[in-house]
Amino acid sequence: MQWNEFGAWGARVAEWAQHYHQTVGERPVRARTRPGEVLNALPLAPPEGAEALEDVFRDFEDVVMPGITHWQHPRFFAYFNSNAAPASVLAEFLAVALAPQCMLWQTSPAATEMETRMMDWLRQALGLPQPFQGVIQDSASSATLAAVLTMREKALNWTGNSEGLAGNARLRVYASSEVHTSIDRAIWVSGIGQANLVRVPIKGAQRGMDPAALEAAIVADKAAGLTPCGVILCVGGTGTGATDPVAACLDVAERHGLFSHVDAAWAGSAMICPEFRPLWEGVERADSIVFNPHKWLGVQFDCSAHFLKNPDDLVKTLAISPEYLKTHGADGIINYSEWSVPLGRRFRALKIWFVLRAYGLEGLRTRLRNHVAWARQLHERLAAEADFEIVTQPMWSLFTFRYAPEGVDDLDALNLRLVNAINDDGRIYLTQTRVDGSFVIRFQAGQFETTEEDVMMAHGVITEIARGLT
Repeated sequence: MQWNEFGAWGARVAEWAQHYHQTVGERPVRARTRPGEVLNALPLAPPEGAEALEDVFRDFEDVVMPGITHWQHPRFFAYFNSNAAPASVLAEFLAVALAPQCMLWQTSPAATEMETRMMDWLRQALGLPQPFQGVIQDSASSATLAAVLTMREKALNWTGNSEGLAGNARLRVYASSEVHTSIDRAIWVSGIGQANLVRVPIKGAQRGMDPAALEAAIVADKAAGLTPCGVILCVGGTGTGATDPVAACLDVAERHGLFSHVDAAWAGSAMICPEFRPLWEGVERADSIVFNPHKWLGVQFDCSAHFLKNPDDLVKTLAISPEYLKTHGADGIINYSEWSVPLGRRFRALKIWFVLRAYGLEGLRTRLRNHVAWARQLHERLAAEADFEIVTQPMWSLFTFRYAPEGVDDLDALNLRLVNAINDDGRIYLTQTRVDGSFVIRFQAGQFETTEEDVMMAHGVITEIARGLT
């Protein structure tokens, strides 16, 4: 393919994408291919000669599309949505066409300076105070790893990178059982080790960390000669929307001089609505905060907003500057590759700029408020059904439930059958979790184009299929 063919093909792909998004609701939400089906449809060896793009595109539709689970489906109620608002897709198209490597200011000044401004726009949108500065990471997992590395280095007086962990007292990090598994991975990769991730008990309807238990764990570790180094808080956990009492937990962290990181990957987007901010009251005292615009704000994956109260600590942890990466003749610049683990960086700020301008904060707030209201309506309808049980109450647009008809001994097995049957049906897509050991079904609304009708349809699908099982 040559560039003189690109315009025609670009127009064709754009038309295909528009039609796909406008009709995706007519497809089953989850892919229906069997394991190995796509793999076996692909040739064993690469082609020796060029093939017509017409043939490639036909195979894309015939081979690839049947194996796609449709994350942009308006009835995708599983996991947390990875959205793709039209304005974001356009921005991504432009960023991919430009293909800049944005590791340094000098390798694309516009990318660096737009990132600085867009992160400040997001800071203002969330109501965070001015000391916070931000960097765009690829995912919340990377932001959490950066935060864990920083808390490790601070606790070791900045000697971990140079001397390793051997010879030091064991470091301890504190989090509840409701945090995302990315915290476990960060603990592994940082060298702190799984055995030193202390699971603090939870309490209350929000399934948040018990501050008194956090205090006791830190005191006990200090008495045992261990080195507490950080606390990781959860706001809107993946399983149930679990949210720690941020202010009370930060009181404990501050009392013991520990670095604090708040993982609000999903629910952080809701904080553009002032009425939801009481659920993370006190967050301005945290050292590090992450949320994903690519989840609920409509920005194309991947795009994670990482805010630091003192970015110098992060830079001191991650920066490395060989001669070939130095920028000469310019002062006061930011090289965001020094704020993240990867050296290479994409032009992610462009899609934030497009989305914020194309929809405005109030337009985005309206979408989020609708999702929350509609999910709560669905919750109320299921709660009114005698043979259904609400297990955890709505946290924003997420709640959990289970089918619990009389006379059934093994509700876990029944609800596993139910969620599989719902997803095989194809009209909606749900996922499961466990609450206090019991198997339950999650519902969350967050797809950018979903409607009240889409959410209410879930009630009929869930009850119809459930009652067909018993």
